[in-house]
Amino acid sequence: MALSACGDGGRPIWKGEPAKPGAEAGYLQAPRVVTIRPVRGGLALAGTAAPGARIRLGTPTGELRYASASETGRWTIVIPPSGDLRLFGVSMTVGARTVQAEGYLAVTPGGRAAQLRAGAGALVLAPPSRRPLILALDFDRDGAAMVSGVGTVGAEIGLRLDRAAAGGATIDRQGRYRFALVRTMASAGHVLEISGAGGEQVLTISAGRPAPLGQPFRAERVQGAWRIDWMTPGGGVQSTVLFDPPGVGA
Repeated sequence: MALSACGDGGRPIWKGEPAKPGAEAGYLQAPRVVTIRPVRGGLALAGTAAPGARIRLGTPTGELRYASASETGRWTIVIPPSGDLRLFGVSMTVGARTVQAEGYLAVTPGGRAAQLRAGAGALVLAPPSRRPLILALDFDRDGAAMVSGVGTVGAEIGLRLDRAAAGGATIDRQGRYRFALVRTMASAGHVLEISGAGGEQVLTISAGRPAPLGQPFRAERVQGAWRIDWMTPGGGVQSTVLFDPPGVGA
């Protein structure tokens, strides 16, 4: 999803149509978070933006952090540690122009990050993998769902939902894939099986419909994953499940 607008106090406005990254500034490309790593004092988020741009990182509760992009468009912001999953909006200002990055940036207590996008699959910050891995599952109240993850560049992969074929894709040049399931997910437990070059992975997940939200988002730890129910700019609720990679905790 996109954080449609922000007031002077830094609080997101959770209504209206999703912002289109770069639309306000024409040729300016939206800022991106590229890496996340632990440092003394917290987690360092590093990314790209227009050279000299002022970068703003904001939470739904109004917490703000700033940085300036270098002459090559590189920037870094350190956020303090937290025992909770957090969502951030990322934007940059160049002169009188402000460009909002697409969606939210979700950051887990363990230092993993993913870009959440309304009506699309999450983009998890992760390197390619020799074995296909499901890193995220997105679904709505109607059971429409999308999976995303990593694998071997150029490999063909297929997904089975409860032992029945549910879609497939070719892993792109960045080692990523994402595709919509051709079957809807009922509000119950499911088994997801991804397979292709390098092996397979089997995951179990519940796709229970989210309860109404009285706040911008709700995050909870479930078995081997974080589940985030979040409010889209159009007023709907989307659920994103961020799975722990093998051997990695929360």
